[in-house]
Parts: sequence; structure tokens; C-alpha cells
Amino acid sequence: MSLFIPQGYTNLLGSAEATEKAIKTVKDMFQNNLSAQLALLRVTAPMVVLSGTGINDDLNGVERPVRFPIKDMGERQAEVVHSLAKWKRLKLAELGVAPGRGIYTDMNALRPDEELDNLHSIYVDQWDWEAVIRREDRTLDFLKKTVRRIYEAIKVTENKLYVEFPQIAPALPEEIYFIHSEELLRRYPGLTPKEREDAIVREHKAVFIIGIGGKLSDGSVHDGRAADYDDWSTPNSDGYAGLNGDILLWNPVLGHAFEVSSMGIRVDEAAMARQLKERGQEWKRDLYFHKKLLSGELPCTIGGGVGQSRLCMYLLRKAHIGEIQSSIWPDAMRAECAAAGIELV
Repeated sequence: MSLFIPQGYTNLLGSAEATEKAIKTVKDMFQNNLSAQLALLRVTAPMVVLSGTGINDDLNGVERPVRFPIKDMGERQAEVVHSLAKWKRLKLAELGVAPGRGIYTDMNALRPDEELDNLHSIYVDQWDWEAVIRREDRTLDFLKKTVRRIYEAIKVTENKLYVEFPQIAPALPEEIYFIHSEELLRRYPGLTPKEREDAIVREHKAVFIIGIGGKLSDGSVHDGRAADYDDWSTPNSDGYAGLNGDILLWNPVLGHAFEVSSMGIRVDEAAMARQLKERGQEWKRDLYFHKKLLSGELPCTIGGGVGQSRLCMYLLRKAHIGEIQSSIWPDAMRAECAAAGIELV
């Protein structure tokens, strides 16, 4: 457990009731804006998937899913999702969605191995989205175009929120800044990845870091990313590798970079084979999802997630994600937050 208490923190909305109204405002507006920007249809999504299918998200490959047996299915094991990165691609194939259109859903997950702090909870809620693209759209330019549309959806939401709650002034810049994780390493060679993020986002306020998950020139990776959904290894037009990344915003309350979205162009057959080999996970080729992708049965896609509580936390200038969502927190954290005027739900 770790906790940061901003000096002189106050709830700009004044009360828990006003906060709840503002949360609904943000969620209603943003999902409509996102859907309009990316031509997305809302679909119903699962909270559990069967174990052993390869459908669940492995995140960094070490997080344990919540598992349980199903009595009426011969005690077959199921698990609560970490995210829907791969399920969405299967759904797009099932629906026969055409290029240029996609789906989004309310994704609710449990991640019991999270280290609890201002930003991280065992309960995760996000807008998971995925869109079908043409194979020729698997480019850095297409990725950047999509990122700009998502950023526009965030900006429109921020501006509309200001009309409803004028005490929360807009803070986002007009444009989002793009930089590759290798460029970031070269610019700040003496800093850790998180320190590099703080440095670049402090300067530009809204940044998309490209190529997260692939090896950098010093042998490290900027941050973990599974081998079987984002494409972090395909060479791109900037001379680096990777067609994925993270959207980070400067958080004025916490005073550091704040990730609101992880996304990217997804692996094709060649990229998945390459990335599974690099990570020593070639045994996954025999799993249900991976077999379908490697045999060419799934469409080319781009997708990601936008954190619901994260985005609300940023736009409403909250100090702790527990002011937005109802989750489980250590007693010591609850007590320390209460003493600082941070009201956890």
C-alpha cells in the first residue's frame, strides 16, 4: 500500500452528492463522444471467461485471475476477466463488422494483485473498445489519427463538464504530443520509465508514448505488455518498432503523469508469432484464441481501454480513485484519507 496526500486538497464539487452527479455526467458524455468519434456500437460483455482458452488478458503475465469452478459444467474452471482485449476481436469476427466500424462495452474486472494506491484498485472499470481496420491501415499514421480522435472525445467532455460545473476549469492542451519510448529513453537516459513519463508529460500536458512492451536499446522495456494483443514489434514509419502505446495526461492534483488509456493496433499473424517467440510463450499457439488468429480467422483491429474511474478522477480533480468507485481499501488508507478530507466511497 502507498498513498499520496496532496497538500491543501479540497473537493471542488463540495459534496458526495455533487460528485455522484458529476461522475454520471462524465460517463454519459464521454461514451457518447467516443462512440461518435470511432463509429462504435455498444455491446454487452462478459465478466467471466473459461480458463484455458487464451481469451483472458494476461496483462504482464504474472497477475493472478480470480478463478472458480462451475458446478453445472463438471467443475470446469472459469475466471474473472482482467480486460477484454482478445474477447472483443472474437466478437467483431462473430458480428461480421466491416472496416471503419467497431464496438465498445462497459468492462468490469478484478485484479487482486494490484498494489493499492491513489490510482490502483482491485476493481477495474473501463470503456473497452475495438474497431475493424484494413490490413493496409496497420500503420503509425493510422494509430496517431485514432489517438487524436480519442483525445478529442476527452477534450469535448472536459469542455462540456465546465459548462455544468464551472468550478472545474479545463486544463488540456489543444494537441496531444507523440513520442516513442526509445526517443524518451534517449532524451532522459538517467531516469526510470516513470520519471521519464513525468518529465515529458509535465512539459506537454498530454502525451502518447509509442511502442510500449518492446525492447529498448538498453535491453529494458518501458512498461509491460502482453505478447498476444498489442503489436509492439512491427517496424513503423518513424524508424522504431511498435504500433501501440499509452495516453498520459498531466494530473495537476497529484503532480505527475496520469495514464488514462492503453491502446494500439493489434497483432496480425506474423506479429503474434514473433512476439510469442520473443516472450518464450509459443505454447499459446494451441489455445483457442491464438489458433483462430494465427489461421487468419480474425479481422485486423485496433483497440484499447479508457479507464472510467481514471477519467472521472482526472476530470473531476480527485486525489484518489476511491472517491469515484466503491472498492476495498486498507483501514489505514481509509483513516489517512478521511483525515485529509479525501472521502472514499
